[in-house]
Amino acid sequence: MIDIVSVIEAILFAAGDSVPIARLSLILGVDEKEISSAAAQLQEQYSSQQRGMRILRLEDRLQMCSAPEFAPYIGKALEQRKPPALSQPALETLAVVAYFQPVTRAYVEQVRGVDSSYTVGMLCERGLIEECGKLEAPGRPSLFRTADVFLRTMGISSLSQLPPLPDMSNGEGIEKLQSAIDELQSGNNKEQISISEITGETAEE
Repeated sequence: MIDIVSVIEAILFAAGDSVPIARLSLILGVDEKEISSAAAQLQEQYSSQQRGMRILRLEDRLQMCSAPEFAPYIGKALEQRKPPALSQPALETLAVVAYFQPVTRAYVEQVRGVDSSYTVGMLCERGLIEECGKLEAPGRPSLFRTADVFLRTMGISSLSQLPPLPDMSNGEGIEKLQSAIDELQSGNNKEQISISEITGETAEE
């Protein structure tokens, strides 16, 4: 009889990206609850043994990643540079997508009151948001949602764990949101990326 935990570990290592729990269930011929239980067991093993890897749950997907405490060494070994920080407008755009997804760029611009084409494109390049289809409307505009990288950045496994959205119509709102996310991350600390790394760039529209 196969060891489900070991098979999941092997698949996630080989995938190098997130894998749907439903797909793992189909491959192994067991229900999704058993997959989730095995993943939790693997998570506990990695954590208790202070291994260099971690298993993340991202909504209905699983992913293997490096332990956040080893990020400085990984960065030096691979000569990785931190991406430029995101500006306040970029964080505002990210918040609109996260809390109201799926949304079109026009909807983001309606909420923010300014053109957001550059910001939406940049967030897509960073992997924080992604296209997820077309709106059945004239012109069939693209719909956007948050990607797995967003959940990893926030240190959460589900969008339901996001803090309540404050009033974003003034500067205090974005500060409150950043404070709430910083507090959320300090409690979870699941990923190498911190919100402080995506909130301080010179402003753009």
